[in-house]
Amino acid sequence: MKLISWNVNGLRAVMKKGFMDFFAESDADVFCLQEIKLQEGQIEMDLPGYYTYWNYAHKKGYSGTAIFTKQKPLSVQYGLGSEEHDTEGRMIALEFEGYYVVNVYTPNSQHGLLRLDYRLLWEDAILSFVKTLDTHKPVILCGDLNVAHEEIDLKNPKANKKNSGFTPEERGKMTRFLASGFVDTFRHFHPEESGFYSWWSYRSNCREKNIGWRIDYFIASQKLLPNLCSAKIHADVWGSDHCPVELMMEL
Repeated sequence: MKLISWNVNGLRAVMKKGFMDFFAESDADVFCLQEIKLQEGQIEMDLPGYYTYWNYAHKKGYSGTAIFTKQKPLSVQYGLGSEEHDTEGRMIALEFEGYYVVNVYTPNSQHGLLRLDYRLLWEDAILSFVKTLDTHKPVILCGDLNVAHEEIDLKNPKANKKNSGFTPEERGKMTRFLASGFVDTFRHFHPEESGFYSWWSYRSNCREKNIGWRIDYFIASQKLLPNLCSAKIHADVWGSDHCPVELMMEL
């Protein structure tokens, strides 16, 4: 089973930059998107063989998530069931027979950390939600989690210690999440490998220089460890300031 996650930074834009070529080539069983930046009816996609699920932000041209899946889920949940967290289209959860897939676009704490307090509330809410699901069946959570967890996960850790995405508070929330019975699948397979990033600033040719951050993840319940086959970052796939990430499993 192949799962792909990609923050496309505007689905309509990336459709003009080869999205469908990668989608067809990858032939994923589950394909999760973040930051689709559109409303219902603003795009036409021909995806034979896939069921499609969309969660749009109330604000036009902002945020949003989608999942395309070959297997029809048993149930679908859009958002956390809280008005505080559900206006920006940041979460879709699909239930399958033996597991859940949760697609998340974590709020950025923004320049000057103006949204850090809200971001930390979101983190608590997501962890509570996923832990509840995990009591029923294992969970695969993926998406742009907007945090580089350890120093190995970004090019310039010392210069970014007080910046959005690498604050002690955000990193601490990721540590707490993993300690609650979950595993960062990429680090499971590549524990010491540096230079693997999934996001690069558009400024100063950062991508060409590989000055990046690893902020896109597949997090899995520890009980799925025997099922994990491989984890990969598709750094050669362009079209967004993020690249796709992949998880292969046997289920």
